[in-house]
Amino acid sequence: MAMSAATTQSFLLNNKTARQNYQTLKSATHIAAFPSTHVHPTTTLTSTYKSMSISCSAAASTTTTPLQTPPSTSSDRVFNFAAGPATLPENVLQKAQADLVNWRGSGMSVMEMSHRGKEFLSIIQKAEADLRSLLNISDEYAVLFLQGGATTQFAAIPLNICSPDDAVDYIVTGSWGDKAYKEAAKYSKPNVIWSGKSEKYTKIPSFDSLVQNPDAKYLHICANETIHGVEFKNYPTPLNEKTILVADMSSNFCSKPVDVSKFGIIYAGAQKNVGPSGVTIVIIRKDLIGNAQESTPVMLDYKIHAENNSLYNTPPCYGIYMCGLVFEDLLDQGGLVEVEKKNQKKAQILYDAIDSSNGFYRCPVEKSVRSLMNVPFTLAKPELEAEFVKTAAGEKMVQLKGHRSVGGMRASIYNAMPLAGVEKLVAFMKEFQAKHG
Repeated sequence: MAMSAATTQSFLLNNKTARQNYQTLKSATHIAAFPSTHVHPTTTLTSTYKSMSISCSAAASTTTTPLQTPPSTSSDRVFNFAAGPATLPENVLQKAQADLVNWRGSGMSVMEMSHRGKEFLSIIQKAEADLRSLLNISDEYAVLFLQGGATTQFAAIPLNICSPDDAVDYIVTGSWGDKAYKEAAKYSKPNVIWSGKSEKYTKIPSFDSLVQNPDAKYLHICANETIHGVEFKNYPTPLNEKTILVADMSSNFCSKPVDVSKFGIIYAGAQKNVGPSGVTIVIIRKDLIGNAQESTPVMLDYKIHAENNSLYNTPPCYGIYMCGLVFEDLLDQGGLVEVEKKNQKKAQILYDAIDSSNGFYRCPVEKSVRSLMNVPFTLAKPELEAEFVKTAAGEKMVQLKGHRSVGGMRASIYNAMPLAGVEKLVAFMKEFQAKHG
C-alpha cells in the first residue's frame, strides 16, 4: 500500500513502534551497514519527525559525499555453521560492499548491468578464467554458469547424455544421491549399484565390490553428502571406458584439488563454498554436448548454454560476480592445495573433540570417509541437543541444528569458516560437556 508524504508523517507521529523503527533507519550504523538499500547519498532525513525532505538525484549537486567503507564488523558477525546458503569470506563481502553502488568507476552496480555489456562480460570471463586456474580445467571442457540449483541437473544430465532407454549407474551414499537417482528414472533407466541407506548413509563402498553395468552411459556419485557427512576421498573408475563419471560436488566444490580429467561432468550449486545461492556451475567435456533428447527444455540443453557462453538468457549476474570474487580469494590463498590444508586442520580439530569426549559426542560416519565440510554429531543425551543449539546461538555460533531428516547437530565448516570459528565451537563443546556430562 503506497503512502503519501503527509500520510507517512502522520503514521510516524501516531505510532510508537514505527517511530522507533524510523529512528533505527536514521542511525549511522544502520546506514553504513546497508548504504544502498535504504538511504540514497542525496537523501536528507530531518530531525524529530517534523518533515522528511527527499531530493531527487537528478536535481542534486553533482558533487556528493562518496560512500565510505565502514570499519570491520568482525565483532558483530556470528560464526555461521549453516549447510547452505553458507558463510562467505568477510573480505569478499567487504569488497562487494565497497563496489556495490559503483563498480570500478562504471557508474552502476553489477546488479544494474546489462548481461551483454562489456562490464559484465569482463566479470563472467574472469570468473571462468579463475575457476579454470583453480581446478586446472583444460580447453576440452566447457564451464557453464547456470540457474536452478544442482537439483535441476538431476534431470538435465540424463536428458543431455542418454536416450530414454539407456542404462545409467548410481552409487547412492546419501539423500542427494537418492534424489538424483529418482529424477533420472524419468528420463533414462537408472540402476542403483550400491546404496548406504540400510546403514543410515554412514559409509562409502569399496569400489572393487561394485557390480557395474558395462553398457551404462554414466556412473553418478555425490562427492560429498551434505546431510549425512560422508565424502569420497578418491573416485571410482567406470568399468567401460566409454562410460563417463558424473559427480555432484555441490558441498565440497573448490575445497580441494580435483583431477577434472577423470570426469565427464562435474556440477555444483555455488551456495555452499563459492558464492551465494542462485548460481549452478557445470563443467562438462565438450564432446558430450549436443546430444540432448528431443524433449529436452531449451533451458536444460547444454548445447544452448555452451554456444551462448552462459548468456542465452539473463544469468544470475550478481551471483556470478560474487563467485568470481571468491575464486580470486582462493587463488590469493595459494590455490586449492593450500585451501585443502586449512580445511583438513579445521576438520581434524572438530573430529578430535568429538572422538575424545568419551561418548558424550558421537559422529556416526565411518572415520575413513568423514567429510571435511559437513560434520554431523549427536549427544549421548538427546534431550540436551536443543539446549546445545540454543546456548551456542547465544554465543554467536548459529545454524548448528542437524538436518530435519537426521536430527542431532551438524557443523558445516566450508572454506570460508575461519579456524577461529571451529576453535570457538570446540571450546564451547568442552564447556557444555563439563556442565552436563
